[in-house]
Amino acid sequence: MNNTILLTTLNARYMHCAFALRYLYANLGELQQQAQIVEFTIQQRAIDIVEQLLARKPAIIGFSVYIWNVTETTAVVELLKQVSPRTTVVLGGPEVSFANDLPALAEQADHVITGPGEISFRQLCRDLLRRIPMASKIIAGSSVSLDQLELPYAFYNDEDLRNRLIYVEASRGCPFKCEFCLSSLDRTAKPFELGRFLDAMDDLYRRGARNFKFIDRTFNLKVSTSVAILEFFLARMDDDLYLHFEVIPDSLPRKLAQVLARFPPDSLQFEIGVQTFDGRIQQTISRKQDNQASRDNLRWLRQHTGAHIHADLIFGLPGDSLENFAKSFDQLVSLNPQEIQLGILKRLRGAPINRHNDEFELRYNPAAPYNVLSTRDIDFQTMQRVNRFARFWDLIGNSGRFRNSLPLILAQRPFERFLELSDSLYDLAGSTWKISLRRLFSLLFSVLTEQLKLDPAQVREALDADFKLSGQKGVIDLDKPGPEAVIRSGVANKRQRLHQRDPA
Repeated sequence: MNNTILLTTLNARYMHCAFALRYLYANLGELQQQAQIVEFTIQQRAIDIVEQLLARKPAIIGFSVYIWNVTETTAVVELLKQVSPRTTVVLGGPEVSFANDLPALAEQADHVITGPGEISFRQLCRDLLRRIPMASKIIAGSSVSLDQLELPYAFYNDEDLRNRLIYVEASRGCPFKCEFCLSSLDRTAKPFELGRFLDAMDDLYRRGARNFKFIDRTFNLKVSTSVAILEFFLARMDDDLYLHFEVIPDSLPRKLAQVLARFPPDSLQFEIGVQTFDGRIQQTISRKQDNQASRDNLRWLRQHTGAHIHADLIFGLPGDSLENFAKSFDQLVSLNPQEIQLGILKRLRGAPINRHNDEFELRYNPAAPYNVLSTRDIDFQTMQRVNRFARFWDLIGNSGRFRNSLPLILAQRPFERFLELSDSLYDLAGSTWKISLRRLFSLLFSVLTEQLKLDPAQVREALDADFKLSGQKGVIDLDKPGPEAVIRSGVANKRQRLHQRDPA
């Protein structure tokens, strides 16, 4: 009998590593010798994934399931069960962690582990391989103290270290109760023993890891620990080292600030969840945030550190409206983070925010990623406009390619102006996707001069400067704006029409 155990998932991209699978593998005990980690991406065909899985002749396959891969994983499992119904399929991960709110995928599986899986998956595999009958298909994951877990870092291989993001965590959980987040269900944050954690980081560094992405929900919660970790990396600083942290915006004690100021430019990235500056909405969703401290800290970080600031806002929160959200966006723009991630509220299974569905008429997409479609205060058409706004903002505001042009757009009433720009770009392009960079430049010239009535000479100068900085070959000819704009190549000097509409 083949007793092979496969641990698998579908990553969003190849550059991502499945951190959870390495934790499961690290804690399999004596079963580790018959287990393998096999990773795929959501871009691969289900039939090809199934073929590769079955080629290893597994007895058990454990899938890690998330909001962003549940659709593709469902296709894989359905096909797998058609071809090899006797192969035992076990599901785990956030998307299947709530027994009373499971996706349809759970019906196809033999077993579902809800909650922490490191210990429970090992025990389930032992029982399955010994043919011990299970009392239930649904198995509640067992929580254990962090010092009882084997750390996963030794199971990043050389290919991971060279070409993929390396995920690490110095703590688990979160003491805050923001209802849109699954971490609100945690009682508190629990740290790993610091010495043990830093030893693991030192081993990764010695093996060549230089890109560390911390997944701690609140890295700056305990200042002494944060400072110790930062000092550890400062002592090993080189040109390639890059650290990513998720931090709460309203906590920046002086001791922490002093350490941050010592890092060289572009070696730190902070993901800062602002979400909203509206105190009434914060109260509704149980979010505690000192807005003035948040503004002061964001301003200080931009002025006194070389950190890259990635700040998050959420559109569609209960009680919010388009006009009110604009206020939060405009405030954040004034603080000048390098990136503003405009996210649309999503229905996470088990998240407490679901208690507001009726009162605020929150209507969600039934298909993953379960984005909100409308609310009491935001109709479907407005939600679609903001979805397009978010896409164009990524192309223009977050790309870093329009450093000279963006200030012209955001000079007054940033949200209102960019929404007008977004609407006009969509009217011209007919899509928010498959717009080449060259075409985007010409579309911008048309909209900025004709719809937003900006000075053509000023716009031309800014766009020309940005085009040169973007590294594109040739020269962009903006004398004929709009759909009839023509690109003049410096190599072949070919005239190319840009009026063809992209497919949706």
